[in-house]
Amino acid sequence: MKQNNHGMESDLPAELAKPARRALEGAGYFRLMQLTNVTEAEVLQLHGMGPKAIAQLRNALASQNLTFANDSNMQ
Repeated sequence: MKQNNHGMESDLPAELAKPARRALEGAGYFRLMQLTNVTEAEVLQLHGMGPKAIAQLRNALASQNLTFANDSNMQ
């Protein structure tokens, strides 16, 4: 796991673009598990996030059997 500038370990996808990573970390998201508490729409509203980053996050979540909060199997 990579440590970010805040000294916290992050398991966000390595291929995530820097603007998207900064957007997530700026909003306090450093771990995939934290994204299970928010919807894709909420994450997409962060400045620097786009469809490609959302897809990368969705795939990373799925690899750990996790989903964003609005996905059907989380309801």
